[in-house]
Amino acid sequence: MAEHGLPALFTLFIWWFSTGIILYLDGLRRETYRWTMLGATILLVAALAGLHASAWDLTTRGAYLGFLGGLLVWAWIEMAFLTGLVTGPRRTACPPGATGWPRLRAALAAVLWHELAIIAGAACIALATWDAPNRIGLWTFLAFWIMRQSAKLNVYLGVRNLAESFLPDHLRYLESFFRRRRMNALLPFSVVAGILACGLLVQQAIAPDASPHEVTGYTLLATLVALGLIEHIFMVMPVPADALWRWGLASRKEKPVRDRIGCEPTHCRPVPATGGPR
Repeated sequence: MAEHGLPALFTLFIWWFSTGIILYLDGLRRETYRWTMLGATILLVAALAGLHASAWDLTTRGAYLGFLGGLLVWAWIEMAFLTGLVTGPRRTACPPGATGWPRLRAALAAVLWHELAIIAGAACIALATWDAPNRIGLWTFLAFWIMRQSAKLNVYLGVRNLAESFLPDHLRYLESFFRRRRMNALLPFSVVAGILACGLLVQQAIAPDASPHEVTGYTLLATLVALGLIEHIFMVMPVPADALWRWGLASRKEKPVRDRIGCEPTHCRPVPATGGPR
């Protein structure tokens, strides 16, 4: 039981703790971002080096190192996005009344550099573990990528709980691309796909002939996908998901008003959560 319980608890803790740390650092004053990104970049380089060093390690330790490496590369991309370093060529709200292709094009322009950074991150991990048997780091990163893309699409199409409090003030214009609706047509498919993926990973983790490396690695991945599935379910729940990370969001309340604004009010006033057309 411990061979499954410990990796599951580890994933749960590292998911909760790393999310809170990212939210806390991105809520600090903007002059701290250079130091945040410096530290994140050092961890990024260490993660890629660790992924390469553990790429042939088919032990339980190799599974944990691969998982942590993939997570740290993803964390750098999230940090770069939430600090505003890597977002997109468009840094203004969605044009009023935009629908269809104009709205989609504006939304893509708002996150284009971020999407390209994700592709670059996946390529770096693939190169670091090229032709090696331990691919847990790559699968971890791809799991984050798929879950995040699904979440973005669902928020774009419309859900009840947008979790807009996770956005720092300098990215409030992104709220104009969100829709608040009870449900959208994609969400059921996202949930079913998450259930199937989680089930397949659990099946691999509990297979009688699974090695300790596979048991640990697949349990880590199954737990991660299950957490992503829970996040999707929270999208249609009347309960705000940010209750889990109040400590991470506390840094935004500590800043003076002038630091929370950071630019001219006419360009940075918060956009209502229902800013996108229904």
